Amino acid sequence: MMIEPVSVPADSEIRVRDIMQTGIVTISAGDTLSTVEDIMTLGGLRHIPVVRGGTLVGVVSERDLLRASLSNLTGFGHEERRAFLQVVEIARVMSTPPIVISPDAEIGQAARLLAEKRIGCLPVIEEGKLAGLLTETDVLRYIAGSWYPGL
Repeated sequence: MMIEPVSVPADSEIRVRDIMQTGIVTISAGDTLSTVEDIMTLGGLRHIPVVRGGTLVGVVSERDLLRASLSNLTGFGHEERRAFLQVVEIARVMSTPPIVISPDAEIGQAARLLAEKRIGCLPVIEEGKLAGLLTETDVLRYIAGSWYPGL
């Protein structure tokens, strides 16, 4: 059976605020990589905004965690890896300054920024505060759902 695609609304009709995640998990820049790993594993997350005193200062991703582990722990076992992750602060490996977007930006603009900067998420800033998070998965789900309702 062939599924017929439906027309996708023009980007100007859909804004970041329409598909972004709200109520997101954040982490402190002073927390350790082991805390990030635990939160990512338990929550099924790939990106976590990093805050200091309530202000967004960076983003830590699974890729950052992997890069830190591989560059320092090649050839070590699980226990040594966990010990390393317990002493390294997030601030040492997070991506900073964060590349952010407005909730009023068009989805097309967000998709281009994700692709051009080769990043997996955009913290959404409204009136100077973290309002949400837009991931590449959110954008792909929007596109897939627009073309094939019910996905």
